[in-house]
Amino acid sequence: MPKTAIILGATGLTGGLLTELLINDANYSKIKLFTRRPTGFSDPKIEEIQCDLLHLEASKKDFTGDVIFCCIGTTKAKTPDRDLYYKIDYGIPMVAAQLAKENNIDAFMVISSVGTSDKSPFFYVRTKGQMERDILKLGIPNTYIMKPAFINGRPDEDRKGEKGLKFLMKVTDFFMIGPLKKYRSTQALQIAKAMAYLGIHHHKEANISNAQIKIVSHQYES
Repeated sequence: MPKTAIILGATGLTGGLLTELLINDANYSKIKLFTRRPTGFSDPKIEEIQCDLLHLEASKKDFTGDVIFCCIGTTKAKTPDRDLYYKIDYGIPMVAAQLAKENNIDAFMVISSVGTSDKSPFFYVRTKGQMERDILKLGIPNTYIMKPAFINGRPDEDRKGEKGLKFLMKVTDFFMIGPLKKYRSTQALQIAKAMAYLGIHHHKEANISNAQIKIVSHQYES
């Protein structure tokens, strides 16, 4: 039976790509976009729910469906204030997972990062590690933590400063072999495809590594 998907972060790169995929995926009949501003998507499948994501609990009655895709995230550069960073990278995914539990939604996915640890001395790494730890504690049956390394964008994207960084990552990826392979860059579209696939097909592991993301994304394509 086609599923109802909830997406947080549809205005971001990966969330936007995921939304595009699900619009054209017959496995998904409805897509609820929880967003603080208009997403620009227009399709019969789309239901846009504008709300304050920092107070997502106020939208509990609308937070119903079959699978949640949490593509929310920020960076140190975009959010230098640590309190706000914590509210976004820990708080939003955690509240979304709690609402999933309360509303009996049995599939939850969130984008984290490679190399996280809830015991790290580094605030940003530790925040994501704590988020992963506490979401897994909720025991939602099909919980998947996506753990990419550097996320590359669309092929036609040339944001300020990113063109050179993408070229550097291509060169760096070439030398990342053996135990360093897990740090190779990942295309945002690969993450989106892997998430769309996992929304339908279960996986035996909760932590989806950088390498596994790429494998699963190919399964979606096939």
